[in-house]
Amino acid sequence: MGRLRADAWAHHRRALDTDGFFVLSNVVSASRLADFNERLDREFARINRDSPIFDGGGMYSGHLNCLPGTSARFAYDDLVAAGVVDFIRTVSSAWADRPRLMMNYNMPGSHAQHYHMDGVYLNDFVICNIAVVDTDLVNGALDVLPGTNQRFYRFWQYALQRKFRSSTRVPLKRGDVVIRRSTLWHRGMPNRSATARPMLAFTFGDAPTANLDPFASSTDEMEFYPNWYQPTTIGRFRERVTVAAPITFSSYRFVRSLFSDKGYSS
Repeated sequence: MGRLRADAWAHHRRALDTDGFFVLSNVVSASRLADFNERLDREFARINRDSPIFDGGGMYSGHLNCLPGTSARFAYDDLVAAGVVDFIRTVSSAWADRPRLMMNYNMPGSHAQHYHMDGVYLNDFVICNIAVVDTDLVNGALDVLPGTNQRFYRFWQYALQRKFRSSTRVPLKRGDVVIRRSTLWHRGMPNRSATARPMLAFTFGDAPTANLDPFASSTDEMEFYPNWYQPTTIGRFRERVTVAAPITFSSYRFVRSLFSDKGYSS
């Protein structure tokens, strides 16, 4: 694992501003990620042993959120040691002081998400995605639309300008890191493998208050929770319809964006 060289910061900053993302190889310990992944899979199997953790809430689409707890502290320490947080401080010192930990758990048999940003365009922040396992076109490598971070698009503008044609997959090796702006349009992709594809995410600038330790309020427990869809009757209906006929939600976003600025958000 090497340290991000200060003389390369300008190059990476241009990529972050122009394309909306860049990749750093071999940043986080692969062996510790392998151990972490084994524990993660055991915990998910334990929670779901008797019945699904919840009905809906991403279980149909195959994408869940997770708070991995203090067992992921080593990954943050590796980001710090590699100079990643120092680089983010050059983008925004306030963002570097507001880290937050999240994780996406992409289950086998999942479906493609719709293109989206993480949050809203006027609330920009940086995300460091860490590949917990080797990630390729089979198990759901991230799909990004380079350059879509540079301006605000209502969904109808995104659709008519066919921004989806710039689709770029980002395969990663375990321990690689994708640093991207929250305003970059992207989506999670289907996992056609037999095992889950988890992706750690440290956000910088998304947390409401400064806290240099993203684990300050964490425990050692892992917590899975819904992604986008609520485990309610209405939420389950929305999720099933979107999975069965994605065009319905795209049509809804298109029409809504004709009358408001909300059509671009996730």
